[in-house]
Amino acid sequence: MQKAPHLVVVLGTGGTIAGTSAQRGDNIGYTAAQLGPEQLVRAVPALAAVPLEVRQVAQLDSKDMDFATWRTLALVVAEQLARAEVAGVVITHGTDTLEETAYFLQRVLAPAKPVVLTAAMRPATALLADGPQNLLDAVGVARADSARGVLVVVGGAVHSAIDVRKVHPYRVDAFSSGDAGVLAQIEEGVLRRHRAWPEGSALGLECLGSDAAAWPRVEIVHSHVNAGDGLVRLLCADGVRGLVVACTGNGTLHHVLEAALLRAQASGVAVLRSTRCLDGAVLDAGVNLLPSAGALTPVKARIELMLQLMRRAPAP
Repeated sequence: MQKAPHLVVVLGTGGTIAGTSAQRGDNIGYTAAQLGPEQLVRAVPALAAVPLEVRQVAQLDSKDMDFATWRTLALVVAEQLARAEVAGVVITHGTDTLEETAYFLQRVLAPAKPVVLTAAMRPATALLADGPQNLLDAVGVARADSARGVLVVVGGAVHSAIDVRKVHPYRVDAFSSGDAGVLAQIEEGVLRRHRAWPEGSALGLECLGSDAAAWPRVEIVHSHVNAGDGLVRLLCADGVRGLVVACTGNGTLHHVLEAALLRAQASGVAVLRSTRCLDGAVLDAGVNLLPSAGALTPVKARIELMLQLMRRAPAP
C-alpha cells in the first residue's frame, strides 16, 4: 500500500526571514539572506517532530529576485510536488517581491498540493522576530489535508497568491488580500478556512523555455497629472514586448499617455490597463481600446502579460 503524503519540503530563497543584524534588536539596519533554511528550521523547536526536507534554492534579498531564479524555483517545486510522499512545499522568501513570486508559481503550476510562501518583516536577530512563528504556521498549512494551490502565510493569515499584496513597508501585519479577504487563519496549528483555495489551470513549465534571459520584456508605466508619452516611446524603441499601465481610478488615462499606448499597441506591443488604486478591479465601461487586467495589481498584471506572451511564443 502506498504511504500517505507526510513530508514537507522547505525551500530557502533568502529574504529578511533569513536576515541578521550586527546589533541584536535592530529591525531595519540588517542584511537580508544571511541564514540558511536549516538554521531557520532549527530555530523552531516544534518543527523537530515534523518530517521535513530542507533545501537551499537561492540566497538573495527578494528586491533582487530575477527570472532565472523564478525558473529554477518553479522546476524544483514541480519536482518536489511530483513525489508521492510530499504533502506540500514551503518556500521562505523576502517580503518585497513575495506577491510576485507567489502569483508566478500559481499561474505556472496551479498545484493540487499546497505550496506555501512565508516571510518575515523582522530579521532573525530581532528581539521579537516574526519569522519562526510564520515558518511554523506555513508548515502547518502545508500539512493540512484540504489545502491546495499557492498560498502565502504571514501573521497567522493565509492569503491566496492571486490576491495577496504587500501594503506596508515596516509593520509586521504588512500583507492584505484587498477586497477578497484572507483565505483562512491558522490558529495554534488549526486551520480555519473562510473561502475556496486558489483555482485555475496551469500554464505549464513548458511555457518557460530553457533560457530565462529570453523571456519577453514587459514594463510598467503610470498615469498621473501631466503624464507624457516620452517613456512609452523610449520603451518601444528599446524593444519592449508588453506594457502594463497603472491607471487612475477605473482604468482611466491621461489623454497624452493613452495616445502613446494606443500607438504602441498598433505597432504590436501588448498593453494591459490596471489601476493604481490599492483595492478594486478595472471595470470596462463601454468600448475600451486597451484591454483590462481586471483585479490584478500592476505587478501581477505584468507577470500575467509576460506569461501570456510566452505562451503564444514559448521562449527557446
